[in-house]
Amino acid sequence: MSTRTDIRPSPIAGLWYEGEPRRLAKVVDAYLDQAQIPELEGEIVGVIAPHAGHRYSGAVAGYAFATVRGRSYPLVAVISPMHHPYFQPLLTSAHQAYATPLGVIPIAHDVVAALDQTLKRRLGYGLSPVRNDAEHSLEIELPFLQQALREPFMLLPVMVRALDPRVSQALGEALAEVLADRSALLVASTDLSHYYDQQTALSLDRAMLEQIEAFSPEGAFEVEAQEKGYACGLGAVTAVLWAARALGADRVRLLRHATSGDVTGDYSQVVGYAAAVILKTARP
Repeated sequence: MSTRTDIRPSPIAGLWYEGEPRRLAKVVDAYLDQAQIPELEGEIVGVIAPHAGHRYSGAVAGYAFATVRGRSYPLVAVISPMHHPYFQPLLTSAHQAYATPLGVIPIAHDVVAALDQTLKRRLGYGLSPVRNDAEHSLEIELPFLQQALREPFMLLPVMVRALDPRVSQALGEALAEVLADRSALLVASTDLSHYYDQQTALSLDRAMLEQIEAFSPEGAFEVEAQEKGYACGLGAVTAVLWAARALGADRVRLLRHATSGDVTGDYSQVVGYAAAVILKTARP
């Protein structure tokens, strides 16, 4: 009888981030070490991090994950966009685990099933499991979690294809319902504006980040609809904001913003990156 775990094959290890375990750990630790985190008041409910290759956005992502360095969460929900042309609005992995060069991360299939049922009750449909997906935006966050968190964790992976406030709100509220009695961390994976010149990118990113900092998923959808701001993971980050709000969070604190131009020196066409932490500051 075979006991081999069904692990999702990584399409990006060694390409989007270091493929050799010791080098990967060293690079990620350096990003975490370099992050200068202000004193944070309250309980950390979630973080928002970019998802480009580590060379480009790793220094920004380090700010998000440095806030939870040394902490333990038995369960981590990573909510990301789905960049590939699946027709299903909400997806998850059909595999038993994800893996990076730093090790295997088992999927919490009991929690996936609970979320699926909650979504079906709210939306009429749930999570569509997929195999051998090529999505980078969820996996790219995992080495940071593996290095930052003190203990191993189970993963709740959700990839959002829909760009619909009704779907994102339902996902967020379903996440809050399922996670309410669990010790869990929410992770929203999103980049910001894409391929504008630096000054235009700064304007678009600022408009989107103002809504995120205001804890307004509704406003985030509105500024993108008005073409005043942009987030490629809009459906994912707003779902996490709705989830965090339902779980009692009341503040989003921006920690870092930069663009790919700050790494490459080419400011003619840049991608925007931001790191933020979602906090519950009010006492019950």
